[in-house]
Amino acid sequence: MSSQHPSSGLPGDHYRGADGPLPRQANPSWMGQVQPEHYQAAPGHQGQPLAVVVPPPAQGAALSVSRTRSGLVGLTVAGGVLAFLSLFLVVPFLLSNTGAAGFLIGFLASLIPLSVVLAAVHIIDRWEPEPKRLLFFAFTWGAAVSVAVTLLIQPFFVIAFQFSDLPDLQTYMATVQAPIVEEFAKSLGLLILLLAARRQFDGPVDGVVFAFTIAGGFAFTENILYFGRAIAESASPASDFAQVFFLRGVMSPFAHAIFTGTTGLVMGFAARRWNTAASIGAFFVGLLPAMFLHNRWNSMGQGFLLDYIVVQVPIFVLAVGGIIFLRVAEKRLTRQRLLEYSAAGWFTRAEVQLLATHGGRRTALAWAANAGRKRQMKQFLKATTQLANTRQRILGGRDVPLHQAEERQQLQQIVSLRAAIAG
Repeated sequence: MSSQHPSSGLPGDHYRGADGPLPRQANPSWMGQVQPEHYQAAPGHQGQPLAVVVPPPAQGAALSVSRTRSGLVGLTVAGGVLAFLSLFLVVPFLLSNTGAAGFLIGFLASLIPLSVVLAAVHIIDRWEPEPKRLLFFAFTWGAAVSVAVTLLIQPFFVIAFQFSDLPDLQTYMATVQAPIVEEFAKSLGLLILLLAARRQFDGPVDGVVFAFTIAGGFAFTENILYFGRAIAESASPASDFAQVFFLRGVMSPFAHAIFTGTTGLVMGFAARRWNTAASIGAFFVGLLPAMFLHNRWNSMGQGFLLDYIVVQVPIFVLAVGGIIFLRVAEKRLTRQRLLEYSAAGWFTRAEVQLLATHGGRRTALAWAANAGRKRQMKQFLKATTQLANTRQRILGGRDVPLHQAEERQQLQQIVSLRAAIAG
């Protein structure tokens, strides 16, 4: 396969490379850098039968695609079983600290900040939605498994620490034990996702999505504990519950999400390298900022309000700005990869403009809704975004035969969906 830009490019197309092995805009952002030796032409179309114009199947590649999809089912089932078993440790722990009434009220109240975090996940993930089964794995890992891991590990920290009195122990548990153990337990789920579902873990945006989902689950369970305990252990449960809910549910619903989100961000960049050693290294590197931010949050004491305004609010604003920046880069990368398929004849330039912008997608969906084909258009938009990400994996230079097999399937699906939309 040639490393030159496809000769099948449309006449006059300025995305054909004139000055080197890469088209001039092959690297639209730092998110999807392509090395010249890995660049390959998009399979040409030019109106020929699909089976003729796509690369010939690599031996065993189609079977690998099937096995990978079966692996996702296995990961989901294994995660569900592990989460179910974790409940036998987590639920009794919560009930012993909150009582039945506190547990019930805490559970219901915790749904409010959880819904805020999950709404943010939905917004971040809207461009290229992750498989629901992986989001389910992430949430159950955060809500049950990571809590169980924390409960199992934290006694060893108590044994290892020589404390002079109870306040000394409580400070240690909040500022040392909690950041280390909780971030390790949450991020372990990220590492499993990166290693076991690497075809869906495409980059930093996916890392943030999975991290936010895991952290949202963990915060949900932790809020049950704090809300329920405020009711069970207080002489004035209503006022204490209101105070705790305001601090955790109103002022800081994204605290855990931002902590773990830094780990997800680092691991998302490592996902671009498709290297197991790099993924494991990113896990440990990504834990450092998460633990630091967690420590700084738990270390706020009498000057909480000042620290919250001066330090935590800017961190939150920076996180929001960073996520917006990542999503813009993700859309630019999608547009460039689809333009390369356009140069090979699969899409018109006007179609790429519709497929690679939010405004264009809204226009396409509105038109399809009037024609009674909105469902098919949604599938078409999703398929083209997945195709762009598959091409990025191909250009990454790893597992190329596997991803080319997936590319063929996606191109066939796109042809079918195009026919269904056209009626």
